[in-house]
Amino acid sequence: MAEHNPLQQLKLEDVIGDRFGRYSKYVIQDRAIPDVRDGLKPVQRRILYAMYKEGNTFDKNYRKSAKTVGNVIGNYHPHGESSIYDAMVRLGQDWKMREELILIHGNKGSVDGDPAAAMRYTEAKLAEISSELLRDLNKNTVPFMDNFDDTEKEPSVLPAKYPNLLVNGATGISAGYATDIPPHNLGEVIDATLKVIDKPAVSIDELLEIVKGPDFPTGGIIQGKKELKKAYTTGRGRVVVRSLVSKEETRGNKVNIVITEIPYEVNKANMVKKMDEIRADRQVDGIIEVRDETDREGLRIVIEARKDANIDAIINYLYKKTDLQISYNFNMVAISDRAPKQMGLKDILEAYIKHQKIVVTNRSQYDLEHAEKRMHIIEGLIKALSILDEVIRTIRESENKRNAKENLVERYDFTERQAEAIVMLQLYRLTNTDIVELETEQSELEYQINQLTEILNDEKKLKKVIKAELREIKKKYASERLTSIEDEIETIEISKEQLIAKEDTVVSLTKEGYVKRTSLRSYNASSPDELGMREGDKTLFSAMSHTLEQLLVFTNYGNYMIMPVHGLQDIKWKDMGQHLSSRFNLKHGEEPIFATTVEKFDENISVVTATKDGQVKQTHLSEFEATRISRPIVNIKLKNDDEVIGISMTETGSESLLFVTEKGLTLKYPVSEVSPTGLKSQGVKAMNVKADDKLVFGELIPKEGNLVTVSNRGAVKRTSLDIFETGARAQVGSMLYKDIKSKPHRIVAASVTALGKDQTIEIVSETNTHTLRANEVRLSGKYSNGSFVVEEETFGAVTGAHFSAL
Repeated sequence: MAEHNPLQQLKLEDVIGDRFGRYSKYVIQDRAIPDVRDGLKPVQRRILYAMYKEGNTFDKNYRKSAKTVGNVIGNYHPHGESSIYDAMVRLGQDWKMREELILIHGNKGSVDGDPAAAMRYTEAKLAEISSELLRDLNKNTVPFMDNFDDTEKEPSVLPAKYPNLLVNGATGISAGYATDIPPHNLGEVIDATLKVIDKPAVSIDELLEIVKGPDFPTGGIIQGKKELKKAYTTGRGRVVVRSLVSKEETRGNKVNIVITEIPYEVNKANMVKKMDEIRADRQVDGIIEVRDETDREGLRIVIEARKDANIDAIINYLYKKTDLQISYNFNMVAISDRAPKQMGLKDILEAYIKHQKIVVTNRSQYDLEHAEKRMHIIEGLIKALSILDEVIRTIRESENKRNAKENLVERYDFTERQAEAIVMLQLYRLTNTDIVELETEQSELEYQINQLTEILNDEKKLKKVIKAELREIKKKYASERLTSIEDEIETIEISKEQLIAKEDTVVSLTKEGYVKRTSLRSYNASSPDELGMREGDKTLFSAMSHTLEQLLVFTNYGNYMIMPVHGLQDIKWKDMGQHLSSRFNLKHGEEPIFATTVEKFDENISVVTATKDGQVKQTHLSEFEATRISRPIVNIKLKNDDEVIGISMTETGSESLLFVTEKGLTLKYPVSEVSPTGLKSQGVKAMNVKADDKLVFGELIPKEGNLVTVSNRGAVKRTSLDIFETGARAQVGSMLYKDIKSKPHRIVAASVTALGKDQTIEIVSETNTHTLRANEVRLSGKYSNGSFVVEEETFGAVTGAHFSAL
């Protein structure tokens, strides 16, 4: 006999595919997606059924939530207690459910996202409307199935006497499917159902006259009727939901912005926090305070504004930047015929009506069977009373109950069931009154049997019953619409001028990266050279600006940063600014090399970038505009350890570029030779720089002026720009200094001044500094090594120079 091998050789992809397929099917059908017929997920259905079965109904006392959760876990849903309790709590939250299905005593959480109290503290019972979902459950209306351990039976769907899927909506994520169905108004949904019953060919436009749109428990305003039509036709669409905002005049002619309704499923506390951050960061001008005044009377958020504030601009900004306005995406997926299906409004209503036809048919069949059984008994009892003496004699002559029944069947043609009813008859039932009662019941049963037979044989009668029951529910439970609908989605356009008050200010940035804005009052109370900074730091940029401008800062690592001037910290002139690294994630060794302020990103202005390895690029300023300004953005793609050494800006594009290398080579050519490219490019070759050389200067130059260069040997040279001949891009260039082989000059810094202008030059070695004015240095031509300003032996080798315009 061959040995049995328990190991199977299977392909991994087949095993994973099969297992994941089964898991996905389970998650989709039995966990996350609701059934189109009763609008419930399995966990919700099991919670309602467990409470119903235990008699925890609306007309009884509240019962501990923990008891229900334990019941659900033990009998129907063997999952984590928190998942069941969370589902149970959600069914009782009036800001999530349009019609709560469970009533909860105690802390059931809040619209601020607070969790409910533990289930041992809260109490719950079914809401009255839940009885309509469960009504006739005991009349074989819906199929029952075995529970997880085959010890109990549970319904696979509830009878649902109203379209709960649309009334309470649903949200869920499963494997490959998600669903987002908004809640609707009960009265409107029932009217639409009646319309579909009466006119199966009804158009979506006709239904939209009845169902205006979603009706959120939190109210609010929905915008976009065109999108609503698309959503209700296809099951997918996007509408805008915004808060109910009003203006409230207060003392002193001030206007407060008051919010009384917020969008569905928005966390109020997070929204208020975001609004307060906008106030603190001064992202919009005029907000004094944001207060949450919500109490038992209802939701109320107050935004206190300055007297001169632009209220509409503040509201629009908050619509755009916070959850005061959100997009709601319809994705109406439900389980229909045991499979997930994207459904429009009419599809859902048709599926619900089909379910109701089955429910009412099954109930009528059940009632008919019971009525016919009772009729059979009544007929036997009436016949027995008409021959009462013979019946009594027969029973008295019989040996026992069984013999009596046999004798009755044999002598008077009673059936087994009739005979059982006769022998069980109590003596007081033999009065005349009881005969009348039996005859009355017989005529009532005759009427009931006729009615039920009609329902089962005539679809018109069946529909009439469904309609009557729906109207009854509408009359009992319908409430006014909470959410209003507007035709168009309002586009929000906010100009910077509306948001920010224009205010003149002075913006400054130091070489070490400390940035600030200073009020004119503080600036005028000090002298320009009293700018607060660390010892050894220098001013990189200082200029008059205003709060509608933006500060552009370029770094040596080829990045740039945008900082709205109004967003800079307002710091006194004599105090140190805020470091760039507190706002941006700078790399090690990254430092600012150029800054400027711009009011708008003009396409006619270009930024020219030069690198030490000899690359150059020209980019239109409009390319630098960015919406995300929380991190440095790449301005030029750098290779290896290349660095940016020069940034300059041109409006005309008619200037020339001048490049100077460390070994004293220079090259000049028109900026028009550098074609404009996008932000991410690495530019083109500016100058043919040898491997042992590097660029120290590369900027646009004026038509007339002087180039000042400082060498490592302490020589300063001032050269008129006239003597530089115009060459072509990517050439080697010509020598500016005389080549001394034994102790050559190496240029450490260079700067250009326009004709008639002057600047201070601060020469720096490791131990000393020396300051002089550029115009004090005599002009010299090419191949001269300039004037020795400091002695290398005593001063030390010059490591750099700082230039400041006068």
